[in-house]
Amino acid sequence: MRTSHLRVLMGLGTLLLLTGCATSEEWQTWKEHTSHFASGDHFVFSTRNTEGSSPRVTRQDVAQARDQGWWGKPITVSQEAILER
Repeated sequence: MRTSHLRVLMGLGTLLLLTGCATSEEWQTWKEHTSHFASGDHFVFSTRNTEGSSPRVTRQDVAQARDQGWWGKPITVSQEAILER
C-alpha cells in the first residue's frame, strides 16, 4: 500500500516537471535573448494578445515589431484584420 502511494506521487511529480519544460526551440530563443521582451511596447503587445484570444494588431504594432526586433511566437493575421489605429 505504501509503495503504491509513493509510485503515484512520483508519477505526479514527474508529470508536473515535464509539463513545465520548454521545447528546444524555446530554449534557443532564451539563449539568444537575455530578457523576456524586446521593449515595453513588446510587453504591452504580448499581454494584450495572449494565447487563445483573438489577436488585436495595429499597423503601429507591425512597425514597432520590425524596428525593435521583437522575438517569440509570431502572431499572424490577414492584412484586412490589421487595425488602422
